[in-house]
Amino acid sequence: MAVLEVLNQENKKVKDIEVSDEILNYPVKPWLMHEVVVMQLACRRAGTHSTKTRGEVSGGGRKPWRQKGTGRARVGSIRSPLWVGGGTIFGPKPRDYSYKMPKKKVKNALKSALRAKLNDGALKIIDSLTVENGKTKEAVAILNNFNADRKVLIVYNEVDEKVIRAFRNLPYVKLLNVKGLNVYDVINARTILMLEDCLPRITEVLANA
Repeated sequence: MAVLEVLNQENKKVKDIEVSDEILNYPVKPWLMHEVVVMQLACRRAGTHSTKTRGEVSGGGRKPWRQKGTGRARVGSIRSPLWVGGGTIFGPKPRDYSYKMPKKKVKNALKSALRAKLNDGALKIIDSLTVENGKTKEAVAILNNFNADRKVLIVYNEVDEKVIRAFRNLPYVKLLNVKGLNVYDVINARTILMLEDCLPRITEVLANA
């Protein structure tokens, strides 16, 4: 079993906790994390882009001049893609960019991302997170204890509404329930504050992946 330090919100060590080797000793695989991140970003695409073909552009109608005898190039419609204001050739149409990967690969990529952040010293396990009045300045004071002022990810299982209210106004902080933990958010964060009660859920999902 791997041993991790558990800190309090003052960034002082409280105790040690054991975590399954299957999770924290998984090797860092950049190629695997890249694959999963590309999939996640593809699934987030709206795919609502649309252009009009020559049949959908308004106007056109009859042939602008006769086929022969004018000295001009032959043309059938002023909405030809060759004309200004004409249709678009092979332009984008609404589509679904999402696709799926094997669940095992996604879970292994998450283990790899967690291991990478642990190696960098960016993953902190804290015993609890509490604020007295739900004020943003209280949240800032807690983050200052960890020198966290850019791209902070706070992973929780259950947390008080005051904590949510205190942290949600900070533009560089993302609050994420452990059920939604994913590779992109882990990699994108510079500092990860994970509450201790998240570990059983993570172990349950990733230990046998």
